[in-house]
Amino acid sequence: MTIDKLGVIGGGAWGTALAQVASGKGHETLLWAREPEVVAGINERHENPAFLAGVPLSSAIRATHDIDDLATCDAWLVVTPAQHMRSVLASAPACGKPLLLCSKGIEEHSGALLHQVAQELCPEADVMVLSGPTFAHEVAAGLPTALTLAAKDLSRAEQVRERLALPGFRLYLSDDLAGAEVGGAVKNVLAIACGVVEGKGLGQNARSALIARGFAEMSRFGLASGARRETLAGLCGLGDLVLTCSSTSSRNFSLGKGIGEGRSAAELLSDRRTVAEGAFTAPVLHRLAQERGIEMPIVAAVSDLLSGTAAVDQVLEQLLSRPPRVEAY
Repeated sequence: MTIDKLGVIGGGAWGTALAQVASGKGHETLLWAREPEVVAGINERHENPAFLAGVPLSSAIRATHDIDDLATCDAWLVVTPAQHMRSVLASAPACGKPLLLCSKGIEEHSGALLHQVAQELCPEADVMVLSGPTFAHEVAAGLPTALTLAAKDLSRAEQVRERLALPGFRLYLSDDLAGAEVGGAVKNVLAIACGVVEGKGLGQNARSALIARGFAEMSRFGLASGARRETLAGLCGLGDLVLTCSSTSSRNFSLGKGIGEGRSAAELLSDRRTVAEGAFTAPVLHRLAQERGIEMPIVAAVSDLLSGTAAVDQVLEQLLSRPPRVEAY
């Protein structure tokens, strides 16, 4: 099967940036979005005014609000918020095509990784995971970016890599879907914690320590979920963690920073049109860690902050009073 025309499901910043990549060689690319202003902006002015304003988009991108139009595409890049992926795929036309999952999270009610959800809904599809350290505005501008493309069928993944490859957009192949997904999901929660440290003015030493100990939590959860250590230490794990924990361009980091500055999580989340996925991942990740006996104190702290069951100073005191032990992952 030749992979030529790509469909992008989701018209947010990341979906739009990936559509820009997909159209980079002049290939027709179809982007499905719910928002009428996104569809109109892309088709009439070659711009996404709602989520990626000011970035000129390729004329090869066409937008639609009719999800049935995706039937004409050879493969789909699924870029919906993690908690909506199931409902969107269920409403899409027959989904036996290759699916590239580009969202980061864990399904809240089931505790399933997104590739497991996709395989349940679309058992005939080749399911792949695209994940790594990326900010949408940089990808859309053509700045150098490297990601992991994970798939069980590496020959099909190679087809996708060739189709998407651009001088500034490099894909490294892996067959570790669990590793690619765990890294992307957990780092969003840890980025909220790093934002809290920034908002409280605790310094770069504290943030660096938090990243390192957060990576230990990511590794413990990932290994228990079937991931490989080298995947977690690569682009889609440690690489993504470092990027997301160090910039206000990260929605999750910005959310944590606001909490650290004294604003409530509920207030911050109500103000956001874009999704800070870590806010939805934290409670389910905390629940799964407890059920599986995995020690994840930073994740637990973020979950408590988001639910309002603990204040920032209380959480910090609990973390800082934990007894030192042998450093281990």
